[in-house]
Order: sequence, then C-alpha cells, then structure tokens
Amino acid sequence: MVESVVREVIQSIKAQREKENNGKVLFVFCDSSAHELFTDQFIKLKNANIAFDTLFLDGETSSWIGLQQVESSGASNVIAADEYAPSAMELPKGYDGIIIPEIDLDNAARVATGLKGSIKSEIIFSASLLQKFILVGEDVPGIKRSDRRCLKAISLPVPYRKLFDEYVKQMNELGISFSPQKDLADVIIKKLCKGLGVNGQNKQDYLENHSKDNRLSYTKKLLTADWFESKSYRPNDTIYLPKGTIISPLAKDLLKANKLNVLFVKKDG
Repeated sequence: MVESVVREVIQSIKAQREKENNGKVLFVFCDSSAHELFTDQFIKLKNANIAFDTLFLDGETSSWIGLQQVESSGASNVIAADEYAPSAMELPKGYDGIIIPEIDLDNAARVATGLKGSIKSEIIFSASLLQKFILVGEDVPGIKRSDRRCLKAISLPVPYRKLFDEYVKQMNELGISFSPQKDLADVIIKKLCKGLGVNGQNKQDYLENHSKDNRLSYTKKLLTADWFESKSYRPNDTIYLPKGTIISPLAKDLLKANKLNVLFVKKDG
C-alpha cells in the first residue's frame, strides 16, 4: 500500500513538471556510456525548458527478453528495467518525440520493413502509430557500438553500406527524420518550442530569426556578425533577407566561410 501511494505521488509530481515544460523527449542510447558526448546538448534542452529521459540498452538481450519491461524514473533521469514498468510499446505515450542518436543495420532493416523484435524497432513502431516525431542521427556507421568494440571494425562493407543507405531512405519515407548528431538538440528545440524564447532569446527575436518552416530568416535592416553567434545552421543553408538589407563586411565573410546562401525576398513575405 505504501509503495502504491509513493508511486501515485511521484506520478503527480511528474505530471505537474510536464505541464511546466515545453515538451518531453526520450533518448534511446546503445549503452550507458553513449550519452557522454551529448552533455552540451542536454544543457541546451534544459535551457529551453525541454524535459528528457534517457534509456540505456546495456545487456539488451538478457534484460529485455527476460522482463519485456522498462520504467522511467522521471524527467531528465535514467530509464531502467523494473518489474512494475510499462512495455516498450507503451513508452512513447509519455513523450512528444523519440530520439535515436545511433541506429544500426539490423534495427534500420526492422524499422524499414515494419518488423519489431528489438527495443529500438518496437519503440519506433509505437511512436509512429502514435504520430510522435522520431529523430535519428544520420552520421552513424550502421554497426552497433558493442560490435565495433568486439570486431575492431568502424565501417560497413560497401554492399552492406548500400543496403543501410536504402533502409535510411525507406525510413525517411515513413516520416522518420534524420539529422547530424551534433544538431539533435537544435532540431528538438525547433520542433517543440514553436516560437517560444530559447537559449536567452526573447520571443520576438526568436520569431524574427525562425520562420514557420524553420528557414533561416532575418527582418532587420542591417545584418551584422553578431547574428551568427546564437544561430545553428549547416553548410548550404539559405538565409532569407528582406530586400534592401545591408550586410556588414564581417557578416559577408562569415556567410562565405559558413557556405550560407543569401536570398532577398519582399518584406511582406
């Protein structure tokens, strides 16, 4: 009875926290050391008031097949095996999005062909049915971390690589998004914040610099180098400027150095 009361209290606290957040996502990592490279991205999410849980798949086969259950201990905490926990199919219910920083050939094949049978494939299948957004790291070798350590191999042979790339295309067609691992937090923020202030920006600044389709846009009369400091962008992205906007010499140099294209548009859109 005490355990039931405690669980109910914890759930009510979690529910209240979720109301105060801009959203909540689940990171699914291969093992308990894979998250270390994402510390800065977690800071970005916290600053944007986005909650997240982390699921580590250490000992995936023995623990998962034996229990078929996992549990979240709360926002920004680790998910662990537990006899009272929901199944993998139920996990996406509590999140706005599922983040898979690294996917391998086996799981990509299962997802692309609609098969389950692994933790990642079941979570992705469930999230797709629930119409939650799914974000996967695109710059991955397609081999499990444990297999890389065991076989001392860091890349797939050419035939397998072609097969992996084909599965990625099919996953894209299923509505699954791909992004470089270093940009995952930025993509999550864009998807969940929807114009709210992020990373110190007020609402007006955020709206000025992010259009509805997440294009890079700018509405002021002078584009200076300061704009580049708080923005996330990739080579070959396009920045949309109102006609007549003046670009400072240093800003021109940064546009060229970052391989950003410039397109001038009418002020009314």
